[in-house]
Amino acid sequence: MFLSDELLTQIHERADKYDCENSFSYEDYEALKEAGYYKAFVPEEYGGAGLSLKEIAKEQTRLAKAAPATALGINMHQIIVGLAKFMVRKGNQRGEQILRDAADGKLLAFGISEPSNDRVLFGSICDAKPIDDGGYEFFGPKVFISMAEQCDRLVTYGMDTSGDEPKSVFAYIKNDPDTIDYSPDWDVLGMRATRSLNIKLNGAKASEEEILTKVDPGPSFDPVVFGIFAHFEILLAATYHGISERALELGIETVQGRKSIANDTTYDQDKDIRWRIAEAALKANQIPPQINALAEDIEQDADHGKFWLPRLSAIKNYATETALEVVQEIIRASGGRSYSNNQELSRLLRDVHAGLFQPSDQESLHNAWAKILLGPIED
Repeated sequence: MFLSDELLTQIHERADKYDCENSFSYEDYEALKEAGYYKAFVPEEYGGAGLSLKEIAKEQTRLAKAAPATALGINMHQIIVGLAKFMVRKGNQRGEQILRDAADGKLLAFGISEPSNDRVLFGSICDAKPIDDGGYEFFGPKVFISMAEQCDRLVTYGMDTSGDEPKSVFAYIKNDPDTIDYSPDWDVLGMRATRSLNIKLNGAKASEEEILTKVDPGPSFDPVVFGIFAHFEILLAATYHGISERALELGIETVQGRKSIANDTTYDQDKDIRWRIAEAALKANQIPPQINALAEDIEQDADHGKFWLPRLSAIKNYATETALEVVQEIIRASGGRSYSNNQELSRLLRDVHAGLFQPSDQESLHNAWAKILLGPIED
């Protein structure tokens, strides 16, 4: 274990406050930075702790049990670090600067999602305009950018339409308030402490050295595109699985102390309630082996061929949908008190719904599998 139980306990004790205040969890991030978590996933040769993808996924699950919103926010940092590791391993040395920055304590963010753009990684609605030194300036909207105001740098992308064929341009840019506008509006159902603001790139600049790759739009095994996709799906799955584990803990604690007047015993002796608890545990039990297997396959360069992207999408969907089902089972077992906003289960129910909106969604998952299994829809 990398994160100490004492640290996680302190983070857990602050989670309700940040949710109620709708404020960024500054103290958590300071504590995580001091603990070395910003560089935990960075290879040792770049100054980090050298955790593997499977190990950082387990830490994300543990952190999400303590505070889902804090875990989801720092998850975006770990995705970018994982991307950089993957780039370097695949021969793209422009990932080295990302690794050095993370080792130096820089907070990194994920600036990809765009309003109403269901292509996500595979075609931007933002403009990437080339400039004289070989770099680019980026213009356009991005949405749900966790740690938008707090991060030091972020990975983003836009579309270069200046040539004969459009190109997706991925870059590593500074978080500069002179070229990035932040929407002040953030009042959402759950995951409130992420402060995932909408932003507008207004000439955000990347030098030639900060351009990570330029590729044709669409699904790709380019190390940058695939690296983002793989680490996003695996680490998101691990984070939402933490909600499942915490809900199950709360459910067990609740039914062991909740008294049934009719049966003159506690609810852990009720066969129907026992079934619900067991059902929740059985559902959650399916997720870690899949996360671990895919994490190892990424780092061992396993070949899943055309099924790589769909399988990564599947584990994210399995984990988030399962987490929602687990929380619902536990709330049913725990009774009406869990409906109160002063109960942790109520917050977990709100937090878990965020996973339904993060890519890949159910529609794109099923479309990808159907296309492989049945071929494209005929014109």
